[in-house]
Amino acid sequence: MFVFNLVSAFITFFAVVGPPKVLLSFARLAGARTAVELRRLAAWSTLAAAVIGLLLGFTADGVTTFFHISDQSLQLAGGTIFFLYAVALVFGVHLAENREDGHLPNPMLDGFRQLLLPYVASPLGITAVLVASLARDDWAWKASVTGAYVAVVLINYVCVALLAPLLQRTHRTLLELLSRLLGLMLAAVGVELFLNGLAGLGVHIAEAH
Repeated sequence: MFVFNLVSAFITFFAVVGPPKVLLSFARLAGARTAVELRRLAAWSTLAAAVIGLLLGFTADGVTTFFHISDQSLQLAGGTIFFLYAVALVFGVHLAENREDGHLPNPMLDGFRQLLLPYVASPLGITAVLVASLARDDWAWKASVTGAYVAVVLINYVCVALLAPLLQRTHRTLLELLSRLLGLMLAAVGVELFLNGLAGLGVHIAEAH
């Protein structure tokens, strides 16, 4: 079964909110922005994502207690969310895209709004932080989990900053191809998390060899 340790937590964060996913979101915004504007947008959205990850990582126990949510329920729900989102990606449906008509007058705020669900407050990222943080009770573990999450979002910023000119010239077809490949990876993460939740409820699942 899937067991959370620091390495697996980092890999999970990298899969659900790392460069393979985030670069797609920034590439869709790059066409109407200069490289400098894209880097500034990446800096602010990365800072917001890091703050949210730190807050949820250290308050995961309180959040789940307040809403009367068990660890297993969170794993089952998180696995389902991962899987449904991944299937949508494979079929070219971008559930997190902001489809509201019109744009805000401020390009920075408009870009930030469009990055809210796919990056800043990603349901996938939030679920991953909560599940990983709840894997152990000690504060050292929670600090390690939040540190791994912040490391991933910092890597995101570095990638966007370095690749900003390239993102502006990335063809839509390439973005869709990469999105589908990412969907396959996220689907596997979702299945593993769901099976882990079932195992926590006492459902016997044979180990793969």
